[in-house]
Order: sequence, then structure tokens, then C-alpha cells
Amino acid sequence: MKQLPRPWLKTFPLLTAAICLASTSAVAQVELEEIVVTAQKREQNLQDVPISVSAFTGAQLQEGVIKDVFDLATNVPGLRMAQSQNSTQSNFAIRGVGTSAQNFGLESSVGLYVDGVYRSRQSSMINNMVDMEGVEVLRGPQGTLFGKNTPSGAILFRTAAPSHESEGFVEVTTGNLGLLNLSAAANFSAIEDVLAFRVTGFSSERDGYITDANSGETDSLNDRSRYGVRLQALYTPTDELSVRFIADYAEIDEVCCGSLTVVDSIVANSTANPDGSPIFGSDAALLGLGGTVFTRAQYDDYRTALNMPPTSTNDDTGYSMEIKWDRDDYSITSVTAYREFNSIDTIDSDFSDVDLIVTTNDSTQSSFSQEFRIDYSKDRVNAVFGAYYFEQEIGLDYDLEAGAALDPYAQIVLGLGPFIDGMNGLNAATGGLFPSAALAYPTPAHGVHTSDQDHQSWAIFGQFDYDLTEDLVLTVGLRYTEEDKDLTTIYRQTDADGVDLPLGPAITLADVGGAAVGLGQLGAALAVGDFSLLGDAAFMGQFVPYTTEGWGYYLFNAFTPRSSFDETLTDDQITGSVKLSWSLNEDSMVYASFGTGYKSGGTNTDRIPEGFDPLFDAETSESFEVGFKGEFPEQALRLNIAVHYTTVDDFQANAFTGDGFNLQNAGSLETYGAEVEAFWRPTESLTATMAYAYSFGEFETFKQGNCWVATPFHTGVADPGSVEGAEFCDRSGDTIGNNPEHYVTLGLRNEFAISSGVSAYVMGEYTYLSETVLDANNDPLKIQGSYGLLNLRAGVSFEELDMDLTLWGRNVLDEKYLQTTFDVPVQDGKLNSYPSVPATYGLTLNKRF
Repeated sequence: MKQLPRPWLKTFPLLTAAICLASTSAVAQVELEEIVVTAQKREQNLQDVPISVSAFTGAQLQEGVIKDVFDLATNVPGLRMAQSQNSTQSNFAIRGVGTSAQNFGLESSVGLYVDGVYRSRQSSMINNMVDMEGVEVLRGPQGTLFGKNTPSGAILFRTAAPSHESEGFVEVTTGNLGLLNLSAAANFSAIEDVLAFRVTGFSSERDGYITDANSGETDSLNDRSRYGVRLQALYTPTDELSVRFIADYAEIDEVCCGSLTVVDSIVANSTANPDGSPIFGSDAALLGLGGTVFTRAQYDDYRTALNMPPTSTNDDTGYSMEIKWDRDDYSITSVTAYREFNSIDTIDSDFSDVDLIVTTNDSTQSSFSQEFRIDYSKDRVNAVFGAYYFEQEIGLDYDLEAGAALDPYAQIVLGLGPFIDGMNGLNAATGGLFPSAALAYPTPAHGVHTSDQDHQSWAIFGQFDYDLTEDLVLTVGLRYTEEDKDLTTIYRQTDADGVDLPLGPAITLADVGGAAVGLGQLGAALAVGDFSLLGDAAFMGQFVPYTTEGWGYYLFNAFTPRSSFDETLTDDQITGSVKLSWSLNEDSMVYASFGTGYKSGGTNTDRIPEGFDPLFDAETSESFEVGFKGEFPEQALRLNIAVHYTTVDDFQANAFTGDGFNLQNAGSLETYGAEVEAFWRPTESLTATMAYAYSFGEFETFKQGNCWVATPFHTGVADPGSVEGAEFCDRSGDTIGNNPEHYVTLGLRNEFAISSGVSAYVMGEYTYLSETVLDANNDPLKIQGSYGLLNLRAGVSFEELDMDLTLWGRNVLDEKYLQTTFDVPVQDGKLNSYPSVPATYGLTLNKRF
């Protein structure tokens, strides 16, 4: 086993410092509330679980106005959420390791589960979180107990179950940006103590905050339009048997997502091309074609200009049934589920109002899962044994449409104009003996492909806790998984009628340059009356590719022809964990653990260049963790600390190259760090919370990563990872993108009585994130500096009316920070970024009955 890195070892003093803090805290006789989690497939006190877990009750989610996973991410150390082009391309990361949702062939590195059911599409989780019992965020590999074991962690969502109590609520939220959220839930007891129902519904509407200069509407981009319903039935014919059925449907139909210019290319690089020709910025070409260009200085105006707004629609449907039979020493649980997730998104993928390219993704996904578990508890043993089966079908119809302005634009930015003019001039001068150039980009034209995936997975697993002594517990878990995937992708290049384009032989920009030299030779020969080259078949052959319409599409990777494929992947893996926990006393423990995680390989469903392997291998992880969990009753303090070190082999990296996504196994990466979470109630009315995460991650080996584009364009400084003669760069030693090294959140809450039956509270939360690289190629121009966010809340509770009123504000200082930053397609040197949500505030009324 490799030696742990010194920075990781330096985090151990956090443990000592925190314990010293606890021992010197002021005495306060306030009882701490127990937090119940299901991180080990059974209900346990959070403080008894040897796992790094952040847990939130339904009441905490409601009071914190945490309405979706984006709100959740700002309250959990080590959890990152990102959304880019549209609402169907969202992704999660824990401790720096996540998976892009930009490719439909990828599985998530973070397992997502709702009421025990695995959600294979990450974007199905971004809708509103309504009527929740609790949320748990598990950090580190989950390679034993959870359905599709994952290498980075898991998030468990639990919805409120039906009961026979006449209970429910109605909630209304209004706010700036035209926000209006409505939600409600109610129980119905059909047969007393036997059959109960619960109905939950919600809708969410909000204006956007980015203006498209061509739409005629203000703040139309990044709006919210969501709704959903959940129906549940709970059948308990005996005290031992329960059956819970859930049917849910949710829909999103939004204008999402708008990006803004952070680095423009209006001022061209003063350095000339190797052949001496000047470099023209793409913005100059857009302006020349009548386009609207926004500069870096206009970023804070939240304005852009597009041919068409980005649209994003998806619907999520599911049915599940949990059957549980409790006996004296054991229980048997069955969870059966079927889910569908369908999405359509269309974006103006040149991110300008010049008609260049438009991308449409139309995808479908359906899945079935079945889990059986036996939970056994007696004397010194707690054990879980089970089997899991999962199957899904994924279909993708992709269409990249070339617009009318692509030909004149390409002539400018690729320098094709002089070459085309030269061919046509010689054609006229020779009376047609020399061929004229065919149209390089006939439009409309389409680069299309269809991808289909059939996926089956099954596993058997087990975990047991054995009390070696009263204070020492050994936990051992093991899982065997088999994966089978049938994957087919068919690529085509068609005209508007779906007829294949006859693009002729393949060419590169180097070929065009060589042919341009040939034109000069021919022109010089003709000038002195030498026509011999016109009869030279070998010489004339170099011009043949440019006589077939559409030859320019070979110079645009996303349209280049490539071979279709039909592949089968079969894989199996053994994963598991070993944990040892030692109770220092009845209120505190320390633990050490080793765990492994895994996610299967697949195929790149994007339009990668011919010659790149569309298949990628499974990703595996190994993680070491040491932790402390303690409560100090006299000080009313709860303190949890975890120190971790993780290696990931064959990391499935997916990075945008400007005209497609480069998906491959990157090699290996390592992450290490620590998390500290503290909860302190010095008085009955005052509560202080703190969470800190230190996370460092870098690629140990990543030989064929993406290269810098923007920095060399603007500065002439070459990428230090460049490999001579190759289109890729060595990213070994680079840090992981979208992973702030330091994350801190601080909260302070004070309660007070207004009158008899009326109480109130005020609360402030401050979150700090350190400098972050916002893309996988580590381009220096893609760095987001450190920033802080302030949230404020004030609430009043009317006990006799069972009603709460909350005034809240998020990002009240209106901090403007960048999210994902990317090289804009067909616009070398230009960077766009998806902006943060500006300051939001509102009023929430919750009436219980």
C-alpha cells in the first residue's frame, strides 16, 4: 500500500483541536436531538454509524428553504452540484469526484436513491424536493449495500410516508424574479390502522435572470417551470407486515440554460499563424456577418444574443413497492421499482445570433429494479444480506444542424476564403479546364446519430457488524456485481430530407494548406504559358476533394463521417468494506475504514473523431477513512470529523473540446482531505453550526487529456502539457476541476418568544469557497476566484394556528461567481460561462392541519 501524502497527514491536528474546543466550551444543560439515518440499511443514530454522513430532517429542509439539490449542495461539505447547457445535463460530485451528465453512456459516480430506489439519470433529481422525511449524504465509496455501487458516495432521499393521523400542510412561497411555489400534502386513513394514503403535489414558477437580446423578452433565460405529484398507499394488515406503494410524476419545461461571455476574442492575438497569415478572432467574423457580440466587460449585464432560446423539457415517472415483514430477530424487505425518464433539449450550440449550428438531444430511459434484503439482529451481531437486479434501456436521437451562415463564417475563421477564391479564379482563367470549388458547407445539413443501450446488472451482497467487545465493533461487507451492456450507435451525415451527403474523400486543414500551395504553383505556371500541370493527374488529384459539395464538413469534427459500432460489454467486480469502530464512552467513538467502489464501463455516445475508441472501461476506487463522532452533553455540542484518502483508477473523464466531448479513461487520480461538522446549543435559544471541508484532488496519470485553447490564443503561451505532433495534452499532475480546496459554512440561529403561543427566530448562514478551476483542461483563464455567500432567514411560528411564516434571502450580497466555463464551439479563443443565480428573497407561508 502506498504511503499517504503528507498534506493528508497534516489534517489529523483537526481532530485534536476540535476535541480541545469541546472540552473548553461553556457548560449548558441543553439536550441534543437524536438524528436517525439509514446509511447502513437500518435505522441508527447518526453518531453510531462509522461513515461520514451529513443528514437533514424534513423540518430542517423546510426551515432552511431547501427546495432542490442546488440548495442542498450549499449546506453539505464536499458535495458539488453543477448544471450546464440544460436541465438534463446536471451532475453531482463528492470529495472532488463526479461524473459529467453530458454523455448518455456514463453512469454516475454518486449514487442517487429515493425511497430505496436507484435513479440512474442524474438529471431526474433536480426537480423540487417536497414533503421530505430526510436526506442523507454519504461520502466515500458505497460498494456494499447500495443497488448500483458507486465510487464516490451516495445521496439518500426519503419522502414522508402515509400515516393514519389526519395530518397535512399547504405551503405558498412568493419572491423576487416572479417566484411562486405551491405545495401541499395530506394523509387519508381509508381503513383504520390498515390502509392509509398520502397525496403530495407541487408547482414552481420563476422568471429567468438572463436576457436574450433577440427574443423581445426580458429575463427569459434560466426560468423555472416545474410541477409534480406523488401518490402513496400504506397497507399494514398486521403488526409484522407492511406494504408501501408509491407512484410519482414530475415535469420540467424551462428555457435553460443561458451562458455569458467571460473571455471574448474581439482583439485578435498579435502573433501570426505559422504561415505568416494573421489570426482573426471569431467575434470579428460574427460582427462581419451581422451578429451581436458581448464583451467580457458586459458579463455582469446578464445579456446574450441567440438565434433561438435554449429549451429543456423532461418528464420523470416512477412506481415502486416496498414490502417489509418484521420478525423477532430478522426482517425481510423487498423493493420493486419501474422508472421512465424522457428528455428533449435544444440549444443554439454556437452561442451566438449568427445561424451556425443547433443541437437537439432527444433521449428516453426506462429501468426496472428488484432488491431483496434480510436484516438480522441478535446478541452481538447485526447483519444484512441481499440480492439486487437492475435493467435499463437508453435511447438517444442526436441532431446537429448546420445553419445558413456556417459557410461564410468558416471561410473567415478557417481561412478558406482565399483558397476557394483561388480555385474559382483559376477555373475562370482556364475556361473550365481547372475545376471550380464546390460549396464547402451546403445547408441545411445534419450530423445525426442514434444510440441504443440495453443494460442488465445483478449483485449479491452482505454486511455484518460483530461486537468484538462492548466497545469494539467490526464491520465487514462484500458485494459481487455482474454487468452486461449491448450498445449500438449509428452515425450519419444527411441533408434536410434525410438523404446521406456525398462528402467525398477525407481532408484536413493541412490538406487544404497543401492544396493552396499547389494553387500558387499552378498560377505561376499558367502566368508564363505553362499548362503542363493541368495534365498531371497526380498534381490535379489533390484538388478533387474540393469539387464535392460538403467537403468543408471534414474540417468540423462534429460533422465528420465515422464508423458505426455494435458492441457488447461484460464485466464483474468484487467490492466491499472493512470498518472498525471503538466507543470511547457512551457519547463518542473513533473509527477507521477501508472501502472500494465501482461503476461499469460503456460507450461514448458523442460524435468523437474516427480512430478514437468509443469504449471505455470500468472505474474503480479505494478509500481510507479515519473519523471521530462525539457528543458532549454538558456543552450541548455534537462534533463529527472525518479524514480521508481515495484513489480512483480508470477515472471516466469527459471534457468538452469545443466541438465534442472527449470521453475516456483518464488513468488514475487521488483525492484527500478532511471534513468537520459541528452543532452547538450553548443555550435553549441559541444554535451555532459549522461545516468545513478540505479537499485536494489531482490526476496522477492522464496522458491524453484536453489542451488549453483560450490561453494560447490570447497570450501565445503554449500548454505545458502539449505533446509534439499530438492533438491531446498530458494532464498528469493537474488538479481536478470544479473542486474547491476549502469549503466553509457557518450558521447562527437565535430563537425568542414574541408572546404566548407565538415564537420567532432569526438565522444567518455564510458559505465560503476557495479558488476553483472550472474545467477539466485546467486552462488558467478558467479559474474562478474565491467567494462567499450569505443567506438570511427570519421566521415566526403561530402555535395555535399551526402556521409558520418565513422571510428568507439567498446570496443576499448578490455575489456574482462563475459555474462551468467552456471553450465556445467554432469560436477559438472565446470562453463562456454559466452564471450564478443572483440575490433571491421571498416569503414562505406554511399552514399545517
